[in-house]
Amino acid sequence: MINNKLFLKLFWIVCLVVLISHLTMAQEDMKFIKSPAFKKHQRPPAVFYHDQHNEKAGIEDCSICHHYYENGKLVEGAMSVGQPCSDCHHLKKYKGNKIPLMDAYHNRCIQCHKQRKKGPLACGECHVKK
Repeated sequence: MINNKLFLKLFWIVCLVVLISHLTMAQEDMKFIKSPAFKKHQRPPAVFYHDQHNEKAGIEDCSICHHYYENGKLVEGAMSVGQPCSDCHHLKKYKGNKIPLMDAYHNRCIQCHKQRKKGPLACGECHVKK
């Protein structure tokens, strides 16, 4: 008979595996970058095909975009996959050393595009009107 501690550990491991696989699958269908934190959008959400983008850009390390900080320091190898950016990045104000949400999106994407000399840089190239 399995003791209670072992059963609980196995239960949580199974839950974690199911959650991670669900979050991974959720990214596959992603077509836009949008946040519920923005009640009213100035522009349409940024068009973004998650897997297609990462394959084309050669990104295999999720923490490049889904970074995680603790006490103001980047935690190497840790990821915020499945966590909305707005959990850490607030709408308009700097809180501590946290960049506001819209600046965080723009800085992460545009700086990478500039460094690689690939990808859209102008507003309308990402925020495409229907």
